Amino acid sequence: MNPSARVEITAPLELVWQVMLDTERYGEWNPFVVRVETEQPAAIGNPIVLHVAWASGRRSRSPERITALDPPSTLGERTTARMSYDYEGWPARFGLVRGTRHQRLEQVAGGATVYETVEEFSGPLVLLAGPGRVADGFRRHAEALRARAEELAR
Repeated sequence: MNPSARVEITAPLELVWQVMLDTERYGEWNPFVVRVETEQPAAIGNPIVLHVAWASGRRSRSPERITALDPPSTLGERTTARMSYDYEGWPARFGLVRGTRHQRLEQVAGGATVYETVEEFSGPLVLLAGPGRVADGFRRHAEALRARAEELAR
């Protein structure tokens, strides 16, 4: 029930992180989140409005709030980073659908960067939120992030 996606990216984690935070350029490469409205630089507590393009061609706005922004940090051979945000649309305000999206990066020294994203859904109307279409969007987003970061790394 929790949509997710995972890809390995042949690029340094710090570069992938920069692409993730450069929300003003999402329209250049991201087929799922085609536009983002948020203050720059990103900060915990900032509102963020995602303009989403579904595989069906329909579009919607998703009001969110940044809840975690952990920049790249290295411990031993492992570097990690994380960005999370909570859904704040009217279904969330009424307790009908709640969602927290996590985007995590991990790289072991000398290896590829692993990007993982998951939406933790809860509430009585979760099925109406379309977990399947969200998972499809996450896959398209992850593949496009890989392509963008690998292009920039060349």
